[in-house]
Amino acid sequence: MADSSEHLLRRNFDRPDETRTYEDLRIDLIQLGDLNVSRNTFRSGWSWSGSVEPWALTDSCQTRHSFYVVSGRITIKMESGEELEFGPGDLGLAPPGHQAWAVGDEPAEVIDFGGCMCTYGERR
Repeated sequence: MADSSEHLLRRNFDRPDETRTYEDLRIDLIQLGDLNVSRNTFRSGWSWSGSVEPWALTDSCQTRHSFYVVSGRITIKMESGEELEFGPGDLGLAPPGHQAWAVGDEPAEVIDFGGCMCTYGERR
């Protein structure tokens, strides 16, 4: 079988491979060749500490995220104290060791490239 990198691929979030819905987050997952891509809709009030920390058994997210903010706003704070707010059109890179939360009343829609939101919700 030929390597998928030798062929054009087209996927659409209107037809994801999988959708996971939580109280304050919706994740649409797509496998694009060897790249995991997710569209994440963080509802107002979502936070890593409130949603993930209770079962992740770590004080911060230990996954690296490369992302693009489509709409809404999110804030990411590193364990070092460095903090940035991201909004529509922003590209971001969040190394392991961060917390995040949705800002404001509008949901934040974020496309994550390979940060593997595919494991979100899996208990360790």
